[in-house]
Amino acid sequence: MPFAYYARLSKRQRAVYDKSDSLTQVLLPEPETLRPLVEALAEALAREEREQTQLACQRLLDGLTAALGVGPVRVEVLAARPHARWGELHGLYTEARAGRLPKITLWMRTARQRRVVAFRTFLRTLLHELCHHLDYRRFRLADSFHTAGFYKRESSLFHQLIPEQETLYDNGFGANGTDAPDRR
Repeated sequence: MPFAYYARLSKRQRAVYDKSDSLTQVLLPEPETLRPLVEALAEALAREEREQTQLACQRLLDGLTAALGVGPVRVEVLAARPHARWGELHGLYTEARAGRLPKITLWMRTARQRRVVAFRTFLRTLLHELCHHLDYRRFRLADSFHTAGFYKRESSLFHQLIPEQETLYDNGFGANGTDAPDRR
């Protein structure tokens, strides 16, 4: 069932939306090889080291894009999330411009209380923004809509990197201890 905004889309946009919605998985060839990079990211975030968190994100993204056969994307990790009446911005994907690589921007602290984001939330946000990159580069979609299929692709990546039996990350690595998927 399409999200409410589907009714406002053009015929061409609906075709892109429907294609996106039909894609429900992104299979990693050897996800276990990327898990040490996930662990390094969790540790950097837990230490509240912005530069090390950014470096760990970049290494993980490089591993993911190589494994999935898509072009690179750069990452920038900033301090506190921007916010307004609409809420907080968790992550942002920006297409390539003027010869620069596409970019993912993440914020490692909550906007109001400035607490470090829980690890699982941070990782899901990173994967969410990566899914936008995959929509354009792997699936060749003309747009990257937030469809049910989009969220399933994000979850498929997450569960390959953090298997269900893993308890290491259940402690929340992050001061707020919440993993609510309330990203924008």
